[in-house]
Parts: sequence; C-alpha cells; structure tokens
Amino acid sequence: MNNFNLAVSMTLRREGILCDDPKDTGGLTKYGISQTAYPNLDICSLTQDDAIAIYKRDYWDKTKCEQLPYPLDVLTFDASVNHGPKPAVQILQRALGIIDDGIIGPKTIEAARKAPDNVCTLYFIHRMYAYSQAKTYTTHGKGWRNRLLAICKELNV
Repeated sequence: MNNFNLAVSMTLRREGILCDDPKDTGGLTKYGISQTAYPNLDICSLTQDDAIAIYKRDYWDKTKCEQLPYPLDVLTFDASVNHGPKPAVQILQRALGIIDDGIIGPKTIEAARKAPDNVCTLYFIHRMYAYSQAKTYTTHGKGWRNRLLAICKELNV
C-alpha cells in the first residue's frame, strides 16, 4: 500500500510555510525544504507541489518507504525529512536490531516485514536518542519531541 500521501500530509502539517530562524542550521526554509540542503533552489519561490515532488524523490523513494510495512514507512519518511535519509535508515535498523549501515537493502526490508510488534516503540526510543545527541537539542529538542509524539499519536503507535 502506498502511504506517501499520508506521510507527506503529516509532514507538511508540521513544517512551516516560510521560515528563516537564525537558530536553525537549515537556514531559509519553506515547507520543510531548506536552503542548506538545496543551495541552488529558490526557496522563496518554492510551491507546495515542488516540495511534495522533492519529498517523494529525495526522501520517500531514497529510503524505499514504499517497500516498508505501515507504519514504519511513515515513521521512516518523517525521520528522513527531520534527520536526513541515512540517519533515518540507521534509526530504523537499530530498532530492527540489525547492522545500522544506513543502506536500505533487502535485509533491512525483510527485517522490517518480520518486525516484532514493539518495533515502533523501539523506533521511537532510537529517534528520541538521536535527537538528544544533536548539537541543537537544547534549542529545538522540545519541538522535535512534540513532533514525534504527535506523529506517534496520529499513527496510533
């Protein structure tokens, strides 16, 4: 089942329209797409449809969310947007108890499909830990935590 529309709608509800927070290392950001990540993109002119296309190509497809079971697909997509694709996959792999090389291949997909019932709780714990290790945790940690809690509540995990 393709949950991209669900995942991107959840992410867009949590990402601001246009922001240039000096405490945010992403710099100028619109719909969660940052100038730092996309230096050649005119962020001010970015449309929501443009952002959705970027999310599909660079986050959903890159982390092979289509091949992951629900709700790991949505959790991995949101983590990919928030942490980056490789760290999101590493968080997933840690939750699955497999080698965390950041590469989503057949072993990761198979482990996700056979994951125990508590895998979402483990994913949540590993993601919270990743947040706590970030240099800007004192500035953004509460917002990140609230984002993750809201997503887990919305997904009922």
